[in-house]
Amino acid sequence: MPLLASADYQREFAAMGCPCVVAIEGLDARRASIVANIAQREVDRLDRKYSHYRDDSELARWHAAWPNAVLIDDESQALLQLAAVLHADSGGRFDITAAPLTRLWDGKCGRMPTPEEIEAARRHVGFTRLIIDGARLSLPSAEARIEFGGLVKEYAADRAAELCRQAGAHHGIVDLGGDIAVIGPHADGAPWRIGIRNPNAPAAAIADIELASGGLATSGDYERCLVVDGKRYSHIVDPTSGWPVAGFSSVSVSAPSTLIAGAACTTAMLLGLKAGSAYLNELALPWVAVGVDGEVSRTAWGDRISSRTK
Repeated sequence: MPLLASADYQREFAAMGCPCVVAIEGLDARRASIVANIAQREVDRLDRKYSHYRDDSELARWHAAWPNAVLIDDESQALLQLAAVLHADSGGRFDITAAPLTRLWDGKCGRMPTPEEIEAARRHVGFTRLIIDGARLSLPSAEARIEFGGLVKEYAADRAAELCRQAGAHHGIVDLGGDIAVIGPHADGAPWRIGIRNPNAPAAAIADIELASGGLATSGDYERCLVVDGKRYSHIVDPTSGWPVAGFSSVSVSAPSTLIAGAACTTAMLLGLKAGSAYLNELALPWVAVGVDGEVSRTAWGDRISSRTK
């Protein structure tokens, strides 16, 4: 999680496989606790709905329905529509069906997958193979899997922050494992100061930025990576090749929403150093990207960023 200045009230909990914080200012402790409960319930709802670790999630229902189609609600349709846009914009690299490949490269595996395993997994990957007809969804095979990595945690942060505002909180943040949605600035109007972690020394920060609105997201290769013979392989896999990405160690983006920021940094990671940098430049959003060599390739946050992380 980022290094974060303390607030009047902080609620800490675990969800979506990460530590979470709701920080609130400008309300008394009782009211702040009520608002934090609302935020936590929303995060828990989306965790239960879209977790790929649960047998009773919405994703599990979709997977179990094969070969039959399933009806999906408006919220799921919106996420799938965004996934379609990102798939097209990334040349097929942002693919929510890439789970059979990413699981081969999970750090828990402890070994390199074989070429045969990679090719077998690729046969079940491909967003365009999904059949989406309005509210009806069909998977192409029994082994096909949908995971909303790079989308649902960021969407949950935005939703929780919005519900906090609707409940009367105007100053605070929602932090879901480093994906941050700003409820509003500090009670005195000052922006939140947030540290972005160094991918090569996650206990330290390479950046100290200010946010008064919108969101911040980071995508990196250092938390779930596979290490074999001293070499680190990212858990973020390019489905067009079946191999992990190898250009950036991390990308952080701030945007009007955490969902936009998360989609942008994940897409940049998948595109690689040159194409990813060009993509981020086109978006014209504040960002910082750390290359696998430790170099900070570019930043829109000026001299508050270190030039090297190694």
